[in-house]
Amino acid sequence: MSTVTPAGANSAAIAPGAATGTLGGDRAKLSTACQQFEAIFVRQMLASARKASFGDELFGSSAVDTFREMQDNHFADVIAQSGSLGLAAQIEAQVTRFLPPETGGKG
Repeated sequence: MSTVTPAGANSAAIAPGAATGTLGGDRAKLSTACQQFEAIFVRQMLASARKASFGDELFGSSAVDTFREMQDNHFADVIAQSGSLGLAAQIEAQVTRFLPPETGGKG
């Protein structure tokens, strides 16, 4: 299980030679960023789907629109966290190829 570095942590203070700690942090940040990208992508899909109108709305107001937007945002976050689309995992796999290999306990 990997741990996520707090958002306020300053990783620039660590020397580049000490890559063991920062590389794990970079991978955790990459995973988080990929998950956030997937959530943004799902939000955009849901917003586009909401724009398609199939007739008169029974309930139409700015309050309902705001609620639906909040609902879609939450739904997008849940989908991204569950990994059910797999988009974040695919992006992470592709970008990880460009990171330096992890240095484990094997000497």
